Amino acid sequence: MDDRLDGIATFVQVVDAGSFAVAAERLNLTRSAVGKAIARLEARLGVRLLQRTTRSQNLTEDGQVFYDSCVRALAELDAAHAELEGGRREPRGRLRVSVPISFGHLCVVPLMLELARDYPALKIDMSFTDRRVDLIEEGFDLAVRIGPLGDSATLAARKLGVQYTSIGAAPSYLARHGMPKSLDDLASHAAISYSVAGVTSPWNLRDEDGHTKRIDIEPQLSMDDLQAISAAAVAGFGLARMPSWLLARHVKCGELVVVRGRCNLPPQDVHVVWPKTRYMPSKIRCAIDALVAGIPALLTD
Repeated sequence: MDDRLDGIATFVQVVDAGSFAVAAERLNLTRSAVGKAIARLEARLGVRLLQRTTRSQNLTEDGQVFYDSCVRALAELDAAHAELEGGRREPRGRLRVSVPISFGHLCVVPLMLELARDYPALKIDMSFTDRRVDLIEEGFDLAVRIGPLGDSATLAARKLGVQYTSIGAAPSYLARHGMPKSLDDLASHAAISYSVAGVTSPWNLRDEDGHTKRIDIEPQLSMDDLQAISAAAVAGFGLARMPSWLLARHVKCGELVVVRGRCNLPPQDVHVVWPKTRYMPSKIRCAIDALVAGIPALLTD
């Protein structure tokens, strides 16, 4: 049996991760197993690839040459695999997806369920978090992100649309307190605000002339979850800012009324992002296609 490839992927992962412990976690192995794989590889090659101390590890000169060759070889193998996969009729394998909590639950999940129904061999693993994950470090195939992307030489992106923010309230609340006629009227109303770690986000709103105005509202309720905010608004606790796509869902069934539409600044771009690669596996391509086909219509409200 040809063992020339044995340990190569582990070696590359150790170098990329910067430590045996992180590499072991990514590979779902024990740290001991990773260390033994590197030791076997060095013994087979007859050279030391890594200089290890208790606090750091560095490539030796031979290790750097071998690492560069291994990266090229693995890229060729990935390309060959992708080329074969491209000829398959059905995407397959594990697809790890990171999505924002509320947007993920209400907008992305239905699309992924439809994708799973269409491709039974596709194993979709979704993670819900408003934290911006490191796709490469944490092993995600793609992510949906709302807001500025920032610069990244390792990620590719495709815009899915723009998220606007509007203000809504329950008909029962408006029946008791009246409909605000201007931005200044908002300050006298009860509000449900978005907050993180006890810090409430300010209401920076756009007036009829397109100017930005800060409205100081003392909320009775502050929450860090959009679905909880919308539930409180439906229950009649006051005005609530929320993404226009979320407000539209409640407006359609009569639970909320639009008080001011698309008034919050700034609007936020919505993207799907994935690690850059020369060849895109069909499992990633079909997920991106599903998001591109389904998400824009949800953001038009």
